[in-house]
Amino acid sequence: MVIRNSSTRAARFALGALIAVIALTACTRHVSRGIAPDARADEVIFPSIDEIVLKEGTFPNRDSLRQIGPGVTKDQLYHLIGRPHFREGYSAREWDYLFHFRQGDRIVSCQYKVIFDRSYHGQDFYWEPAACLDSLKTEATGATSAAPAIAGEPKRFQLSADALFAFARSDPQDIQPQGRAELAAIASQLKGSKATIVQVIGHTDRIGSEAANLALSQRRAQTVRALLIQEGVAADSLKAQGAGESEPLQQCADALPKDELVDCLQPNRRVEVLAWGLQ
Repeated sequence: MVIRNSSTRAARFALGALIAVIALTACTRHVSRGIAPDARADEVIFPSIDEIVLKEGTFPNRDSLRQIGPGVTKDQLYHLIGRPHFREGYSAREWDYLFHFRQGDRIVSCQYKVIFDRSYHGQDFYWEPAACLDSLKTEATGATSAAPAIAGEPKRFQLSADALFAFARSDPQDIQPQGRAELAAIASQLKGSKATIVQVIGHTDRIGSEAANLALSQRRAQTVRALLIQEGVAADSLKAQGAGESEPLQQCADALPKDELVDCLQPNRRVEVLAWGLQ
């Protein structure tokens, strides 16, 4: 009798272990590092295309993508752009997609990531490569349009990252007084305006690793977004995006001494705020 009970317990244990393994395989195996309760990540990691479950990805509806913003639920995402394309369960803190866009006679492929807060509301959204955000400016016919959702060029505000933050820093307490003044001035133009999309894009220079620079640019963009919200800009219109070192304005020789290289690359360390529909 004792042996039978032990066998039963062992069988139940084995069954429970099997269920746990199945549950784990249903969730993402490529989690971004250091996802905080508010969805900020220390390092955003995109999965290898080889790991995709929904083979070959999809051609998304651009209008559906434009409706996605902070606070979106997983059910809403499922309705707008479908289930995630990689092996990610419903309780995962991030969902990944592989999208394709027609641009004239060619097809551009992009990875898209949504990171959720602890309440499973999407808060941060990333493209790989970052330039894929431009695909939202393209109409379904393949003709390039001037803006993602409405006609006209965006109003562009460009801030030197060194005016906003100390070198290599990204937290709100690192904001320089000049940076806070500039952000307050931008917020005053955005508040009460008819801007429908406001994109905050962080950039870095090439000093350091590509992954570290991408993470730094994302943190800076997220910090600027949060400060604009504190200044009264509507949160649902604000999106944060890190471009890392991928879009330099200035090229500098590698042979320069470190201090001179840092000074030379200064124009690349910046944060841009693009507002569509600003009047």
